[in-house]
Amino acid sequence: PETKFLGVVKAFAYGSDAVKIAKKLEHLGADYLAVAYAQEGVDLRNGGIHLPILVLHPQEANFDNILKFQLEPSLYSIKLLRSFLAETEKQSKVQYPIHLKFNTGLNRLGFNEKDIAEILEILKDRKQLKIVSMLSHLAATEDLGERAFTEQQIQRFKSMVSLVEKQLNFSPIKHILNTSGILNYPEAQFDMVRSGIGLYGFGNDPTIDAQLKNVATLKTIISQIRRLQPNESVGYNRAHQASQPMVTATLPIGHADGIGRHYGKGKSYVSIKGQKAPIVGNVCMDMLMVDVTGIACEEGDEVIIFGNQQSAEEFATYAGTISYELLTGISQRVKRVIIDI
Repeated sequence: PETKFLGVVKAFAYGSDAVKIAKKLEHLGADYLAVAYAQEGVDLRNGGIHLPILVLHPQEANFDNILKFQLEPSLYSIKLLRSFLAETEKQSKVQYPIHLKFNTGLNRLGFNEKDIAEILEILKDRKQLKIVSMLSHLAATEDLGERAFTEQQIQRFKSMVSLVEKQLNFSPIKHILNTSGILNYPEAQFDMVRSGIGLYGFGNDPTIDAQLKNVATLKTIISQIRRLQPNESVGYNRAHQASQPMVTATLPIGHADGIGRHYGKGKSYVSIKGQKAPIVGNVCMDMLMVDVTGIACEEGDEVIIFGNQQSAEEFATYAGTISYELLTGISQRVKRVIIDI
C-alpha cells in the first residue's frame, strides 16, 4: 500500500489521449506521470495536469521548457547533468527536482557505476538541484527465462543507489519496475512502480491479459461492397485475385492510419457482425479491402479492427509485432472518443 504509482502516458498515452488519460490517473490518485519528451509534458501542463511529470528522455534544447513548465528530467549522462545544472544556475533555481537514471544492463540510457563519484562531486554543495528519485529500466521482465539476468539488474541497482545514498542526508524515491516487473518481481517494488502498457489492458502475457481490461477499440465502417468474378483482382499490384466468386468490403482505414501493408494479403482479420473477415490484397494509404463472402453485411456497417473480440495484441501478431507498436502507431487523424466509466 505504501508503494507509489507512476502512470506512463508517453506517445499520446499509448495511442489514446494523453491529457484525458492523465486526468483520469490524477483523479484515481496516481503519484507521478511519465512522458518520453519535454513537449509531451508541456502538452499535459497546458491541458491542466498538476501531478509531477517525469521526462524520461530530456534533450538540452528543451531545458527551458522543462523549467518553465515544472517538468522533472531523468538525467542519464555526465554531459546532460552538467548542462542542466548550468541552466538551473542561469535561471537561479533552488532545489529543482531531478531524477538519476542508472544503466543496469539494458544498455540504452543511464549512468554507469563508475560515474557515481563524479555525479556526487558535481552535485556537492550545489543548491540548484535535488535528487528526488533514482531509477533504472529492466530489459526482460516479461521473460521468466531471463530471471537470472533480471535479478542481476535489480542487484546492480541496489548497489548503485546505495553508493549514492551514503553521500546524501536523505533517501530519494527508488523505482525500477515496469508493467511486467510489477507482475513478476513484486519484491523489487522499492518506493514506486511504473506502469505503461498495463494501464491500457496488456501485461505481456496471455494469462495476465485475460485479467486486465482492454481500454481501446479501433473501429471503422464499410464504405462499399463489391462482387468479384473469378480472375478479377483487388487493389494495387493485383495482390489478390479471386479464384471463385467473392464479395469484398472496402474500409476507410489504411497504412496512413497505422494499419500497415504487412497486415494485408490474408495475414490478418477484422471483425464484422462477430465474424472474421480477412484483409485481402495490399493495404492502401487510406483504405483496405476485406473478404466478406458469406457475411451478411451492408455498406455503413461497423467493423472492429481490434477491441474486445480481437485484442490489439492478437491483431499485432499477424504482422509479427507487438501491441505497443500497433497502439502507438494509430495516426492522430483517427478520431478518439473517450468514454469515462
